[in-house]
Amino acid sequence: MKLLALTKIVLLGNFIFLSLSMSMLAQEYELVWSDEFDKDGKPNPEYWRFEKGFVRNQELQWYQEDNAYCKDGMLVIEGRHEKRPNPLYEKGSTDWRKSRPFIEYTSSSLKTAGKKEFLYGRFEIRARIPLASGSWPAIWTLGTAMEWPSCGEIDIMEYYRINNEPHILANVAWGTDERYKAEWRTQAIPFRHFLEKNKNWGEEFHVWRMDWDENFIRLYLDDELLNEVSLDETINGALGNYTNPFKQPHYVLLNLALGASGGEPELSAFPMKYEIDYVRVYQRKEHCVRPGQL
Repeated sequence: MKLLALTKIVLLGNFIFLSLSMSMLAQEYELVWSDEFDKDGKPNPEYWRFEKGFVRNQELQWYQEDNAYCKDGMLVIEGRHEKRPNPLYEKGSTDWRKSRPFIEYTSSSLKTAGKKEFLYGRFEIRARIPLASGSWPAIWTLGTAMEWPSCGEIDIMEYYRINNEPHILANVAWGTDERYKAEWRTQAIPFRHFLEKNKNWGEEFHVWRMDWDENFIRLYLDDELLNEVSLDETINGALGNYTNPFKQPHYVLLNLALGASGGEPELSAFPMKYEIDYVRVYQRKEHCVRPGQL
């Protein structure tokens, strides 16, 4: 009987603690924007715009709108293996975007640039990522001013292969004195770390979170802290006028890249699906309602 009573007291204490924590969180933060992807069809054009064509990193995919759609409360970004002529092709070109005679893979990359942009906040994204070789899904942000990397980049999530071993990454990058060369604060966690805790990890949805304020960027996966960066460090070089790119608004990007750091694509895994349940942005009340947010 004493054990039962003690158990009840512990459970009650845990409940009270959780309730107080949730209450404090509710007082501290409020939801300023979300996309729950509840309407089947194309992603909401009031929130999202698309990147198009061959974009970066000599990746294999051609980005196009057709590969992103909302279904059953999810945003699905679909990687496809399909072959057609590259409209940019120029024989003998040294530009990787133009030297490929064919498009062999397609995917989508969505961003909120010019539509939903935020300075500070708690960003939460619930998603299930593809794990097959060749996949390079990401959740990230870029600053609205200056070219990369002086604009600042936050990789809330990347999944790709390092020395052919899958890793989940959480990164922060900013500018140096050299054009297109970034200063990185990277945490690359071998994927086996997550599988050891949950052998079914890849079949389930997970929550990636960023807590970003005037002092720190903290990146989490299922409440496990993966990376913490002080904004005292994140000062651009001369090309970025020695500014701090994380004290300006950022916009959100969701994309599924193929090849490059993702590795050689596993053809049997196509069509490859990256599923996002929701994107939510909370802010402390003193940070709420800034231009371009609502």
